[in-house]
Amino acid sequence: MTNRIELAQVIVVLPTYNEIGTLEAVVAGVTAHGYRLLIVDDASPDGTGALADRLSRSQPLVSVLHRPAKEGLGPAYAAGFAAALATGPEIVCQMDADLSHDPAQLPDLVAAVGAGADLAIGSRLGPGGAIVDWPRWRRLLSRWGNRYARFALGIPHRDLTSGFRGFRSPALAVLDPGSARANGYCFQIEMAWRAHAAGLDIIEVPITFTERRSGSSKLGGGIVAEAMWLVTRWGIARRLGRATPVRTQNGRPATEEEGLK
Repeated sequence: MTNRIELAQVIVVLPTYNEIGTLEAVVAGVTAHGYRLLIVDDASPDGTGALADRLSRSQPLVSVLHRPAKEGLGPAYAAGFAAALATGPEIVCQMDADLSHDPAQLPDLVAAVGAGADLAIGSRLGPGGAIVDWPRWRRLLSRWGNRYARFALGIPHRDLTSGFRGFRSPALAVLDPGSARANGYCFQIEMAWRAHAAGLDIIEVPITFTERRSGSSKLGGGIVAEAMWLVTRWGIARRLGRATPVRTQNGRPATEEEGLK
């Protein structure tokens, strides 16, 4: 499968909010691989959207989706995924716009999906993964949050909150991101749980995650609280038998997971 994937059949979805300091470098890094890039801007007040438009006019691989307001990471990804899938790619990738995710590692995700995975997660926490320049509290929060999510939801994979991922397009469509409940980074956990419950082939690819060099983190107390609440709620529902895994046909998902609604 890897050899037959054309570069134009890979599209990267990039949500932005106040990322004017890093956007140009991320765009250069992604398009250097020949991949298409969809920037999803939530009306950034710092001019990120205008810069995205200028870059799209000069680079045919770049397109921009403007959203009217900041509504959260989950809705931004849901809108971006829908727009990306409408263009008919074989692989849809996602990444952060602050250079925490190195565009040079995108081919590793693409290769994993091209080799047969439905979802490739860029893992900071598994063997070979690394986190650079995070304070101790962020490391502890990430590790504790991932362990709790794995325990609550019964998912074996280590880095459920990673935002550096590649999807096989039909698998992403079945996960129905538009129906996700999470607005913040818990969206990543929710998509991983849906993929696991659907019986998708999930692989973790080691990556190096580097703390942002520009702008400010979007992580706040409300986002952490949302993740705790939703994961706990889903975990209880799972143990009570109310979270029904997606039925499959011929080893592929056939219907949406009702237990996540």
